[in-house]
Amino acid sequence: MVFSYFGVASSGLGALGVSWSALIIQLVTFILGYLVLRKWAFEPIIRMLSDRKKIIDDGLKLGEDMRKKQEELELRVEEELSKARIKADQIVQDALLEAKEFTLKLEDEANKKSELILADAKEKTKQEMDRAKQKLETELVELITEVSKAFVENQLDSQKDHILVSKLLNEQLKT
Repeated sequence: MVFSYFGVASSGLGALGVSWSALIIQLVTFILGYLVLRKWAFEPIIRMLSDRKKIIDDGLKLGEDMRKKQEELELRVEEELSKARIKADQIVQDALLEAKEFTLKLEDEANKKSELILADAKEKTKQEMDRAKQKLETELVELITEVSKAFVENQLDSQKDHILVSKLLNEQLKT
């Protein structure tokens, strides 16, 4: 028989120095402490942890959504840039074609103007030539008339005729 601290012999757990009454009191105290902590500490802590988990999950979801939207936006931006490049290339090609057409039009107009100027110059040259021919014919007729008149008036020999014709030609050329 073993004597306990309180003077009574014990067996089982009592032999180890454990008192049933102290164990029951500790168990009731533990349960009451657990219930109090559960009511006023564990529930708010668990609620707070749950709220934080929800916030973190929402943030992760939002981050993932933002990443997907960013990728979609980058794709759209790339598509729009591609369309803009194509449109810009088309505008440049249209401008080059229009400039080429304008240049050809200007060249045609310049050619037409130069042909008109050339035709006008030819016409003026022809008119000047006709006037010069008329003047020359008139002068030639006058010269022939004067030579004939001189021959008729002077009835000369061939040497005197030659001197007289040369003299008259020189006078006509000077005037």
